Amino acid sequence: MNTDTEMTPSVVDRATYEADLDALRVREKAHTHEGDAIAAARRRLPMVGVDPTITVVGPHGPVSLLDVFEGRSQLIAYFHMWHTGHSAAEQCEGCTFFNGQVRELSYLHSRDVTYATLCQGPYDVSLRYRDFMGWDVPWYSAQDAADALLGDRPRSPAPLVCYLRQEDRVFETFWTSGRGLEPMAPTYGLLDMTAYGRQETWEDSPRGWPQRWERRTRDIMRTDGRPTAQWSRLADGHPDDLLG
Repeated sequence: MNTDTEMTPSVVDRATYEADLDALRVREKAHTHEGDAIAAARRRLPMVGVDPTITVVGPHGPVSLLDVFEGRSQLIAYFHMWHTGHSAAEQCEGCTFFNGQVRELSYLHSRDVTYATLCQGPYDVSLRYRDFMGWDVPWYSAQDAADALLGDRPRSPAPLVCYLRQEDRVFETFWTSGRGLEPMAPTYGLLDMTAYGRQETWEDSPRGWPQRWERRTRDIMRTDGRPTAQWSRLADGHPDDLLG
């Protein structure tokens, strides 16, 4: 993989730069409008009923899926993967990457939407991981409920599922996985704006651009054997012992 960072975009005068940027803006706006159209189609999808009494485990013990809504009309649930019996360093780098970037929930709440993590592992141990990572999103264990909630859908990459509540009834309205999770991670959108992009081998970049990471390897979201975000937590003195 190419790691040369000496290659840079060509240098031009300001007028040429702005003209090329204006041309790209036309494509960016078309991309935005197509995204709006897809979102409009998503809002017109049918929905399917879900048993509201399915039980997950939260801070006060077992609760129903209905309770996870926290009284709001909509719920976004991320089904965080869990590697039972493994250390913090061995936990899912992808889930750590995506789930760790969903932090400020007040804007979702203002739209009557709750965000919650439904971890596919046991509550007490996985909660220690949440606390080690410094996350404060609502956290539940769906270890015994995942089959009922996800059915035959793949568990890896972890899916994100949207639900709608009508009084005591719950409906699933949308789900996604893989690259569909990228809205959870503003990091990717910001990297896409930079000259070198994500620096991944699948990207269409000019010859000589740095492309350090292969998308299909775990290293893309790991540094020195750990999910990258863990290093700052360790540096701040937070223990990563999941067994207490």
